[in-house]
Amino acid sequence: MLSSLSPRRTARLSVRFLLLLGVSGAACMAQAQEQPLPQPVEAALDEGDAGSPIVVTARRRAENAQDVPVALAVVGGALLEQRGDYTLSAVQQVAPSLQLFSFNPRNTNINIRGLGSNVALTNDGLENGVGVYIDDVYYGRVGASQFDLVDLDRIEVLRGPQGTLFGKNTTAGAINITTRQPEFSFGGQAEATLGDFGFHQVRGSVTGPLTDWAALRISLADTHRDGFIRNVHDGRKVHDYDNFTARGQLLLKPSDSFSLRLIADYGKQTLNCCTRSPYAVFTSYDDGTAIANNFLQRTARAGYTPLPVDPFARKVDVDARFQAFMNQWGVSGKADWDLGPVTLSSITAYRKWNWYPRNDGDSTSLSVNTLSHQENRQRQFSQEFRLGSNGEGRLSYMVGAYYFWQIINGSGASGYGVDAPLWLFPNADPTVRQAAVNGFVARSTSDPETKSYALFGQASYDLIPDSLSLTLGLRYTHEKKQGSFDQWWAEGNDLSALTAAQRAAAITLRNSLNPVASYSTGFTDDSLSGLATLSYKVTPDILVYATYARGNKSGGLNLTNIPAGVSADVGPEKVDNYEAGLKSQWWDGKLTVNAAAFWTDIFDYQTAIVEQIVGTNSTRNYITNIPQARARGFELDSVLALSKRLNLNASLAYTDAYYVSFKNGPTPVESLNPTTGGSAITDLSGRPLSGVPSWSWSAGGDFSVPLGTTVLGDADLYGRADYSWRSSYYTAVSDSRYSLVPSYGVANARIGVRLEDGALDLSIWAKNLFDKNYVDTLSVANTGLVTATLGDPRTVGATLRTRF
Repeated sequence: MLSSLSPRRTARLSVRFLLLLGVSGAACMAQAQEQPLPQPVEAALDEGDAGSPIVVTARRRAENAQDVPVALAVVGGALLEQRGDYTLSAVQQVAPSLQLFSFNPRNTNINIRGLGSNVALTNDGLENGVGVYIDDVYYGRVGASQFDLVDLDRIEVLRGPQGTLFGKNTTAGAINITTRQPEFSFGGQAEATLGDFGFHQVRGSVTGPLTDWAALRISLADTHRDGFIRNVHDGRKVHDYDNFTARGQLLLKPSDSFSLRLIADYGKQTLNCCTRSPYAVFTSYDDGTAIANNFLQRTARAGYTPLPVDPFARKVDVDARFQAFMNQWGVSGKADWDLGPVTLSSITAYRKWNWYPRNDGDSTSLSVNTLSHQENRQRQFSQEFRLGSNGEGRLSYMVGAYYFWQIINGSGASGYGVDAPLWLFPNADPTVRQAAVNGFVARSTSDPETKSYALFGQASYDLIPDSLSLTLGLRYTHEKKQGSFDQWWAEGNDLSALTAAQRAAAITLRNSLNPVASYSTGFTDDSLSGLATLSYKVTPDILVYATYARGNKSGGLNLTNIPAGVSADVGPEKVDNYEAGLKSQWWDGKLTVNAAAFWTDIFDYQTAIVEQIVGTNSTRNYITNIPQARARGFELDSVLALSKRLNLNASLAYTDAYYVSFKNGPTPVESLNPTTGGSAITDLSGRPLSGVPSWSWSAGGDFSVPLGTTVLGDADLYGRADYSWRSSYYTAVSDSRYSLVPSYGVANARIGVRLEDGALDLSIWAKNLFDKNYVDTLSVANTGLVTATLGDPRTVGATLRTRF
């Protein structure tokens, strides 16, 4: 409850909030004699104003969303503010075709229509099929988008292949995030939130003019929450949240025809996560044979009693100090020149992201895996030029050129403690296994580098003015990737005292864990992608369209401990997407109904494999191409604005995603009996793609009721509630039944009182209102242990917000 906040934390939060208000107030006083009073913010708060257009930039120009023949979902910053959610993962609760789930911030998976990322661990040599853009800048690593977002204007979720307008080509879609620009009138907002599990957050922004041609905006967010899982080994709470984000912008407009927007941002997370909770244990294969050296046998040999399997007791017993630390910073500049018939734009950006994790590889408090992590230090640079037409003629177009460079320096470590020899190799010679494994540490480095060059363009022509339109787009991409991988034995016992036979056996044991390896690889790839869309305005309020799009994603690099027979290079992925859609408004714009149906064929689908080595309890991980996969389905989005004070929304998505051809798929753990020579290969053709719920839907509504005049001014009572639900889905590529995440639904609600001029707003809220126990991901070990990433329990709190 709120009382769980310590006096020290409460005082710290109060000081931060007062400092934020103080800085804002001082700025306000400095501008008071120069600037008029801020205008009321009723329009921003009452987003349900019937018929008011939603402006998007999905096609790199400002348009009414209902006039854009693209399947997209738009989540406004005001809606996220009502929900109290400022992270990318919250968007999926109002955009069902979007799926995000995470083993940790680095290993976050983003899917649109079932495509984009498999559910295995992130591979540094491969990009996600869903591109994430913040203020026109592509983020090369998904983990870099997992910080709190500040000063949001809107988030656009674009479905299907992108590339003829976006800087980086993607096969599944794009998430286009736009923040508020600096303004030439003074204003801002600040808020403070307290909740249970020690949750406390301050957020704020201030904007205003520096001169008559320069404006500034500064935004920040500081969020903390205690963990909701207790580690009984040391009594610590884990799976907490600690995030700081700051963003500064400078907008220069020396003339009506030129503007320059400069942005600098910084983010830091210091999380004690991400522990996985015991979810199930199975001790035999499907044929009834006991799993040799299974989890319970291992713990019994060590004299260790594991916790009862009860994930929602929210307890773990591990000796590792879990850590998921990351930080990032970046700078960008966007210049726009209005040259009359055309506008020339330049976007230059440099970013850096660092990831420093610590994990526990055995899910016990035994000293087995003492080191298990992969650090990353990523840098990227991008340069984009666009030339777009101005005016309202029958022809509109945009052409562009794009360059992207990225390098990821990876550092891995695997270490083994005093309990590891017997845990891993019970049948080995005790002298050999002790010398080979206890204190053994292997380290690795990798350095995948990407250089991508592209030319792209898209044009729309009104075949019949204001009625029938044809859009064509084309993209050429040349991409070069190269990298190296090195793994060596960094620490371990001296084996010289062993006999020659014992030394050979010890080396065999070490090689089965982390073999010495060193190799380099690389490739170049050239691809063409494009789209053709025919759209027709049946009436001014009804648009129908049909689209064919070809998407391409370049190949990848297997920079890891790959087994023999697996290529270090991964082939490119190709997508053919067929789509038909409807966008409509009814009842003078009060009801909006949008629908789309799609059929997507994916060739050489890139995925990660976790494969058990026959005859052993070991696994191997690598990325590869699946000959063909398919995703087909439909989406429905609706909004009913009954009045400026009452709005309802509902969205539904159905996705049938499956492997068309996957004859060499990995065998599920429970089906593979290595002692009987079972095959590690299974024909998974026709099986569902992992990480994809077939059905997902969300519904919500908001209201406001005038309370009349109070001591502080005219006030409203307002509220919002929403519910989102997803059907079950697998989280293992093999479709192991132990990786099937059960269906679940989550409800959120908020109610509050605010002054109509926005000067004061006080609300109480609840997330996961009904305290639903659910899991995001399941992992199945070859020992029979199944572990889960748990969803957050119910949290309640209160928020105080002010605008000026």
